[in-house]
Amino acid sequence: MWFDPKCPWAWIASRWLLEVERVRDVRVRFHVMSLAMLNDGRDDLEEWYREWLRDAWGPVRVAIAAEQKYGNEVLRDLYTALGTRIHLEKAPVGRDLYAAALAEVGLSTALADAADGTDYDEALRVSQRAGLDPVGEDLGTPAIHVPGPDGRTIAFFGPVVTPTPRGEAAGRLWDGVLLTAGTEGFSELKRARTRPVVG
Repeated sequence: MWFDPKCPWAWIASRWLLEVERVRDVRVRFHVMSLAMLNDGRDDLEEWYREWLRDAWGPVRVAIAAEQKYGNEVLRDLYTALGTRIHLEKAPVGRDLYAAALAEVGLSTALADAADGTDYDEALRVSQRAGLDPVGEDLGTPAIHVPGPDGRTIAFFGPVVTPTPRGEAAGRLWDGVLLTAGTEGFSELKRARTRPVVG
């Protein structure tokens, strides 16, 4: 799964996938992408979204810096530490949040410095390309890739769901998403969002 730590839909999808691990033979690996990078230079964004993206560079840069230094496996716990602070505790996005999340999972708090620089942006761009190329550039996060039964990758955006499905409900959604996304030629199934975001 490719995630942006600030995205509430990615957060819910990630919690759903961790539920799926409990009821299906699935192991989730997390990867970083950036909605700020995806929308950089666009002048057709709504003002509220442009404002929302204002502090979105920091969390993804910290996450990709941690992955580059310690390896992919650290993203699972770091994403949980960042996401809990951002989505559940509603903590202000900034250096204190990054340092606390890094410390919680035993990583160097010096990685918080990555939030304010571009040193890891190329690695971020490579990760983003890997996540979005099979899905489509006009989409975002969550992006999920699953090895299909015939060896080809089943890649899709979503699901966008609230609240987080738990237990066997999470497993049933997983089964349905795989069946739908794995259908040759399938591209979209959508309805209006009528519920508030609830993790």
